Amino acid sequence: MADSNRPHAETPAATRPPMLQVDGLGKHVALPDGDLTILDGVGFTIAQGDTVAIVGASGSGKSTLLSLMAGLDTPSSGAVTLAGEPLSTLDEDGRARVRGERVGFVFQSFQLLPSLTALENVMLPLELRGDREVEGPARQILAKVGLSERLGHYPRQLSGGEQQRVALARAFVTRPQLLFADEPTGNLDTHTGEAIIELLFALNHDAGTTLVLVTHDEHLAARCGRRLRLDSGRLLGDEARAPVTAAVAAP
Repeated sequence: MADSNRPHAETPAATRPPMLQVDGLGKHVALPDGDLTILDGVGFTIAQGDTVAIVGASGSGKSTLLSLMAGLDTPSSGAVTLAGEPLSTLDEDGRARVRGERVGFVFQSFQLLPSLTALENVMLPLELRGDREVEGPARQILAKVGLSERLGHYPRQLSGGEQQRVALARAFVTRPQLLFADEPTGNLDTHTGEAIIELLFALNHDAGTTLVLVTHDEHLAARCGRRLRLDSGRLLGDEARAPVTAAVAAP
């Protein structure tokens, strides 16, 4: 799964091209008693291969920022450039194209299709992209996350941890340049969450993917090389740090 053409996180960020550039990003919602400011003038650059945690209290604008960076929503002001593509100038079809070509997602609620098996859920993004070979890569990545014996199981037949493993496999099977993770352990117990964290970072290391995750979990944030802190819609902290590492848990 590794790609020798991808930049490695060990290379200084200043020497790597940007994967995400956020300039003066604002999001405002009109309410009967006036505008509600969700984000106000947020700006930063994320280099290829970075691992970045976006942290802050509930309501600080973390999930809105992620949606704007991924082109799932449009800003009231400012701009987002993803891998050289100016999302703010693209229509929905154009933003969807960029996501399909470059981006993977992991959500707190797993977002698996209940009518599809684990294997079919992981094959789906490859099929939507028009790949000729879909079953082989899906089987390989499911084996990597320890689910070779669960390929024919439906989400309702899997535990929460197993469902999130399927979601990780689905996110990485397309070999995305950029992975967004929104509270990836939020619905899991502590032990299962720890195993998912280890798996997420192991897969990310192997793929050389740029990782941006939203979390309220300071332990999870500490695994990243950089932490962006939001407060009431403003960026109050941008801290580079040596990421905390740990032994990779067995699937």
